[in-house]
Amino acid sequence: MTRIFALTAASAIAVGLAATPAAAQDEGGDRVNQVIIYGDDECPESTDDMITVCARLDESERYRIPQRLRQSSSPQNESWTQRALALEAVGDFGPLSCTPVGAGGDLGCTVQMIEQAYAERASSSDVRFAELIAEEREERLATIDAEAAATQARVEELEEAELERRRQAQGEPLPGEDDEALPEVVDPDAIPENPPAG
Repeated sequence: MTRIFALTAASAIAVGLAATPAAAQDEGGDRVNQVIIYGDDECPESTDDMITVCARLDESERYRIPQRLRQSSSPQNESWTQRALALEAVGDFGPLSCTPVGAGGDLGCTVQMIEQAYAERASSSDVRFAELIAEEREERLATIDAEAAATQARVEELEEAELERRRQAQGEPLPGEDDEALPEVVDPDAIPENPPAG
């Protein structure tokens, strides 16, 4: 009876914590709001100073015990399949076996722990907030890049207009200057190389 009460209390606390948003600051310097929503619930909008990331779970998960609390490592909860698999490794010893007998048994334990961790990670139904945050950041940077490209195009357009105005201004005579008063430019090919002495 006490065990059922403790499990019910733990699930109520976990549901209460999951419903409230978790605000944190990630390594990028942005404030991040991680929210778990259920079914067709609306996700809060991101603001300029905070990235809001929503993980949507099925409506049936709203009032259930959270996934991470449904598992237990208690020996009483071990299935008969796992017990039978444990019996298969009774005579397994030597290199790459997870046993204290024989040389290299510790290598097998490391390999077994790594394989078990990857299997748990692959079959986990936990929400991967890091991936959602990275996607939101890429979306923000895409809009920043588009705005920067538009600003750069406008600056280049203004620079080209200014250069064209200067080119036109260089071709016009200065005020008070006559075109006829300007000396003629002598062709350098018309000047003799050895002028006559005299």
